[in-house]
Amino acid sequence: MHPPLRHTLSPDPIPRHLHTTPYAAVVLEGGYEEAGERGRYRVEAGDVLVHAAFCAHWNPTHRRAGRPAVVLNLPLTAVPTFAAARIADPDALVRLAERDPLAATAWLTATWAPGRAPLDDAPDLMAAALSDLPDLGVQTWARDHGVTRETAFRWFRQAYGVAPSRYRVEARARRAWGMITGTTDTLAGIAAEVGFTDQAHMTRDVKALTGKTPGAWRVAA
Repeated sequence: MHPPLRHTLSPDPIPRHLHTTPYAAVVLEGGYEEAGERGRYRVEAGDVLVHAAFCAHWNPTHRRAGRPAVVLNLPLTAVPTFAAARIADPDALVRLAERDPLAATAWLTATWAPGRAPLDDAPDLMAAALSDLPDLGVQTWARDHGVTRETAFRWFRQAYGVAPSRYRVEARARRAWGMITGTTDTLAGIAAEVGFTDQAHMTRDVKALTGKTPGAWRVAA
């Protein structure tokens, strides 16, 4: 389920959590930081963060200049290639959403433009590498960047609210789920392509992330 239509975020950090359906979070007031499956962003009024299905994120801060952040959440049926967008008139979107949330979603996706780039500190570079290279080990990344494994773990957890090893597991399971529901490739072939040791390994991780086995998703597709 996507979050409530409009709400004020608590000033306290929100623990890392997962949404099962895609949605867009439009920042109406204030600003906050969010770290998720497509990087880490600091956003303010007029920014939009796009969330795909079964993607987890956490929000360590919810205030900008002492003001609480207010967001409008709208359901999405399709997720664009960009993770952050920008709109020119958030107030017009709010007025439309109060009358017709579906029409507001259509207006949003017809008028938004790609937004700000994600942060690119060391933990963010590590997050991108773990998502793109499912076999990459934390030790290997740390060595290649001249830091200890312990330092890399600490950096990542502080920025993303989760251990890098867990982040990598979720990224691989999410990629497999996308292929299971979006292609006709065999389950064994998907498991091998995504980097699982075998199909049973993929089944465990996909079920842990989505609540259903690859076979159940394939039947429902």
